[in-house]
Amino acid sequence: MKVLLHICCAPCSIMCIETLRNEGIEPVGFWDNVNIHPYTEYRERKNTLVEYAKTIDLELIVHGEYGLRPFVQEVVDDIDGRCVKCYRMRFRTAAQYAAENGFTHFTSTLFVSPYQNHELMIREAEAAAAEFGVQFLHRDFRPWFREGQDKARELGLYMQKYCGCVFSEEDRYKKRKKKPRQEAQNA
Repeated sequence: MKVLLHICCAPCSIMCIETLRNEGIEPVGFWDNVNIHPYTEYRERKNTLVEYAKTIDLELIVHGEYGLRPFVQEVVDDIDGRCVKCYRMRFRTAAQYAAENGFTHFTSTLFVSPYQNHELMIREAEAAAAEFGVQFLHRDFRPWFREGQDKARELGLYMQKYCGCVFSEEDRYKKRKKKPRQEAQNA
């Protein structure tokens, strides 16, 4: 089994890689994340992953470039429904790369996050696998999420505060602004 592991960021990759290696699977990392914005955030996540991969002897493929325009063009008609399109874009790219480069399977570190819609991701990953003739290797890495985050802190890795897209960053700021108002109203 030759597995391509789509990686969204170094912190999320820690326990996914460790879990796969414990199963006897040596994944090849794959960075392709057109959803991450702004550019400084994209660069920080990519550079952190590149450096982390070196420390754990992980083969890493850095694919694609910063993709504000392609991402926004894809989600502009349904910003609230953007997640499915984001999953689709990244899983299709990973599945296509896997198929064209001799991988038998692909999976993603997105499956470590308790904040992502796992059923939707599974559906999109399976569709991408079928489209490109590779296997989707499903693993629910969520039980190791907190452990991975703790290890990332211990290692001093850059840890982001939102999933990556500019709209999730906007949501984060809206939630932060609501809290003080709600607390003041409840006092």
